[in-house]
Amino acid sequence: MTVVLMRVVLPVSACLLLLAAGGSACGPGRAYGKRRHPKKLTPLALKQFIPNVAEKTLGASGKYEGKISRSSDRFKDLTPNYNLKDEENTNADRLMTQRCKDKLNSLAISVMNQWPGVKLRVTEGWDEDGHHSEESLHYEGRAVDITTSDRDKSKYGMLSRLAVEAGFDWVYYESKAHIHCSVKAENSVAAKSGGCFPGSVSVLLADGGTKQVKELRLGDTVLAADRSGNLVPSDFLMFMDRERKTTREFYVLETDEPRHRLTLTPAHLVFVTDDNSTDSGDTKAVFASDVTPGQRLLVVGDGNRPDRLVAVTVKRVYVERHEGSYAPVTSHGTIVVDRVLASCYAVVEDHALAHWAFAPLRLGHAFTSLVGMLKDLGGAHQADGVHWYPELLYHIGGWILDSSAFHPLS
Repeated sequence: MTVVLMRVVLPVSACLLLLAAGGSACGPGRAYGKRRHPKKLTPLALKQFIPNVAEKTLGASGKYEGKISRSSDRFKDLTPNYNLKDEENTNADRLMTQRCKDKLNSLAISVMNQWPGVKLRVTEGWDEDGHHSEESLHYEGRAVDITTSDRDKSKYGMLSRLAVEAGFDWVYYESKAHIHCSVKAENSVAAKSGGCFPGSVSVLLADGGTKQVKELRLGDTVLAADRSGNLVPSDFLMFMDRERKTTREFYVLETDEPRHRLTLTPAHLVFVTDDNSTDSGDTKAVFASDVTPGQRLLVVGDGNRPDRLVAVTVKRVYVERHEGSYAPVTSHGTIVVDRVLASCYAVVEDHALAHWAFAPLRLGHAFTSLVGMLKDLGGAHQADGVHWYPELLYHIGGWILDSSAFHPLS
């Protein structure tokens, strides 16, 4: 029966993603489709950097974590990239973090597509000789300086833009001689920017009780919101991702009175409104990393309004470290965490699209419930890591969606 379900789920998933890319509303907030046109790329100007913040801040490549030498324990974390020329004959320029390697390889393909016959050239990679400024990310293998193989300076503005599109966490058109690019550290939450909550947060159950998210099991019914913004009971389906022992950084969105805190990863979607309205047409799903003080989250009311969502102003946004990360999925695609409404989805800034893509999973859950298998599956163990279904969707999405649809750190 499992094989039959998988044969149905896989093609249906691909078809739904293709259809949903055209657009259809689902879930709280406004959602509509639009035809996607090829993205017009604009070259960067000399001295321009993207994102427009300092390199070693949370919104870019993050803090400096210390120099890596050949004798340090972290040296084993550097991986050689044999697609690159060894400029210094020491293999140093070929060594980098895996994230840097992945982004660089993606950029190399873009360069060949943009300018046939031209290749990407790396002039500086990991630095073991102290040739860069203090606390340079070159010392950690997290930064590269690049040009094109033909050294045509008229191409460097577009090369900078291609580096942004390739997913580097910070790109700087530093000089007429080269472009500087860098990435998050491998252990940074943003380097693994799925959508999760720490295991210690609480979810509201449909019967009025609470349970830590890490304790959720098949058969549990939690509080969620439907497409009109009404609070409704919703079945817990699975964890898209579960890492019980991993310690990560999470964004904390703290509201004004009544005080609530929503703790989640930066690429996770959360519903916000810019006024006091809780009407579904006035809310939108945004990445947690894009929430700013002054916007309003939707929270379950206290006192006389326990069955309604109310808009509460975000007072501040900060970062905390927690152990464990869990990404629950419900039949409605939403969930109330620590009394705040959040989406179950992440990475792609389109709650409606994500909810469409998970329709086969909901159908499978309904089928197992119908034939009485859900109770038998309730005690089944789900291994740590990303579930195969969202992993598949991510790869399909990479083929059919524009890169701008994804969280910049994914």
